[in-house]
Amino acid sequence: MGDVVITDNRASGRFEALVGGALAGYAEYRDRPGHRVLTHTVVDPAFEGQGVGSALARNALDRARADGVGIVPACPFVHAWIDRHPEYADLVVADRPG
Repeated sequence: MGDVVITDNRASGRFEALVGGALAGYAEYRDRPGHRVLTHTVVDPAFEGQGVGSALARNALDRARADGVGIVPACPFVHAWIDRHPEYADLVVADRPG
């Protein structure tokens, strides 16, 4: 697999993972005052098991930290990813949108 390049497609409300210029996956989000709700993550089956989902989760969380907002991991994948990477737990403001 080539390098995973993550871009923020704000118009679509999602982070997109590109591999060799091809869309390999995306993580949808909704910005709210003071936090970002991470709603859904999709990885193209051709790229599963190659770290695309992890790259999306890490990038989304790093960007939330850089933007100074907390996150709500409504997406089960992101929620589980944070459980495996507790260094991001401080970003969580709620487990589910309320």
